[in-house]
Amino acid sequence: MKLTGSFEIKLDRNTVWKALNNPEILKKCIPGCEEFNKKSDISFTATATNKIGPFNASFSGDIKLQDLNPPDNYKIIGQGNSPVGIASGEALVQLKENNGITKLTYSVQANVGGKIAQIGSRLIDMTAKKMADTFFGRFSELLSPPETKKDLKTISKVRFDFNQIYKKWIYAVITVAVLIIIYMAKNFF
Repeated sequence: MKLTGSFEIKLDRNTVWKALNNPEILKKCIPGCEEFNKKSDISFTATATNKIGPFNASFSGDIKLQDLNPPDNYKIIGQGNSPVGIASGEALVQLKENNGITKLTYSVQANVGGKIAQIGSRLIDMTAKKMADTFFGRFSELLSPPETKKDLKTISKVRFDFNQIYKKWIYAVITVAVLIIIYMAKNFF
């Protein structure tokens, strides 16, 4: 599956680049991260537990940084194992600065195998998208000046409140159906 997204961070590109290479910040950004250890400047190990469909999966694995082009872009490659399956993926992260604001753009390619792959691609795609948005959203929030953090939280809540959107569509469809029945009853009976 392939996922893309972007965030604007009100900091210069060099500051954002340094944060992308800071193990403490990365640990705070990875959903469900329990451990995050630096092996070298480009290699890390991590353990994270996340709910994926009916599974509560605890993955342990390796993360490597490749194709480093400071402070413009790099590739994050990861793979992990769990009793319920395996996961691997890579993310190309690009930074573009304009007037002191850095636009972080990501493109993620992820794969899963084992029991976890049996829950269906739509659920896996939705979970992966949520996790990628959570990671980069947390990253943006951690780096953003205090006055913009409130705005980021509001955007994040609106973006992921699918239940409210779904309920509104149901009410709208029911209302339209009732109006059509009333119209038909008046005009045809």
